[in-house]
Formats: sequence, C-alpha cells, structure tokens
Amino acid sequence: MPSSRSTRDRAHGALRSVRRAVLARRRVLAALLTAVAVATGIHAATAPPPPSVAVTVAARDLPAGTVLGAADLTTSEFAPASVPDDLVAEPAGRALAGPLRRGEPVTDVRLVGPALTEGHPELTAVPLRLPDAGMVGLLRVGDRVDLVAADPQGGAAEVVAVEVPVLAIPHADSEPSATGLPGRLVVVGADPDDVPRIAASAVTQFMTFAFSR
Repeated sequence: MPSSRSTRDRAHGALRSVRRAVLARRRVLAALLTAVAVATGIHAATAPPPPSVAVTVAARDLPAGTVLGAADLTTSEFAPASVPDDLVAEPAGRALAGPLRRGEPVTDVRLVGPALTEGHPELTAVPLRLPDAGMVGLLRVGDRVDLVAADPQGGAAEVVAVEVPVLAIPHADSEPSATGLPGRLVVVGADPDDVPRIAASAVTQFMTFAFSR
C-alpha cells in the first residue's frame, strides 16, 4: 500500500504537469493573437481607401443673397452614392437664393437662377427691383405677395400679379436701377403671361407689393 508521502508527491507532480501544459498553451495562444493583430494592421495600412468624390461645399455658414467668392467655398470628399444631383461646377460669382450651412453642397436650387422654380414648374423666375429697400427687408423667401404698380405722376395703382412666391432676396447693393432708383432686387415666380406686364411696370412705374391673404 503506497505511503501518504508518495501519494502527495504524485499529486504535486501531476499538478506541475498541468501547469506546464496550461502555460505552454497560453504562450502559443498569445503568439497566435499577436500574429493576427500584426496581419490585420498590415492589411489596414495597405488596403486602398474607399472611393470618394470631391464636392464643392460651403466653407462657412452663408446667408441668403451672398455672392459666392473663393473664400466662401471649399471641397469635401463624399461617397459616390451620397453625391447630390445638380451640383454647380463653378458657383463662384453666383448669388445664393437661400442660406447655406457649412459643409452643404452647392446645387443649382441654392443659387439665383432658373432652378429656383423647380418647386413651381408652371412659373417663371423673374428678377425685379423694388424701389423701396426698406419694404423689401420685410420679405422672406417663401412669402406670397401681390405686385402693385403705381404711376409716379399720381395715376391710379394697378395690381399686375397676384400671389407670386418670393424665390430669392439677394443682398442689397448700392447700384441704382435703370430708372435711377436705388431699390432692392427680389426674384419672384410669375405666371409666364404676367412677365411682360411685370417687366414693363418695373421700368415705368413705382413698384411695390402687398402680402397676399
């Protein structure tokens, strides 16, 4: 019958064998994980970047009416699927129809021009200089107004267009109009049949507006 001492020795020997086996496997596992991490890092460093497209965007928050200059614009990389339609290739020198947030792409509907009527396909975009700049300051893009022409010699006033939407209000400038009045430029959406009458009234009469009901 084995002694208690020999039994303890065998138990200690078995325990040491188990420890050695565990330590050996831990070293192998650690080496394997290190190799995987190194391989992953090498792959990430050598993999080509995802495809992107350079898009012209606002370099800062810009108010409506801003005439875009080089300092107002920058480029940002967009994933091809996220590039918006109708980007403007050369927006410098164009006026903003509405505010533009920093990082927002410059598309044609953001600029004063024919695209302003995209939401009103039945209308024509008409730039109109109103002589009272203070009254123009009351307008906001999206307002609907009636255009009123008054004879500066004292004749009766006449409504020349009703419920026209205000599409854009460019910044005020110091240049006088063709009539010699300083005024302020507004872009409205008008029925094509009303355009000749609006244009004629703008150069021969005092143009103002009334808010539509």
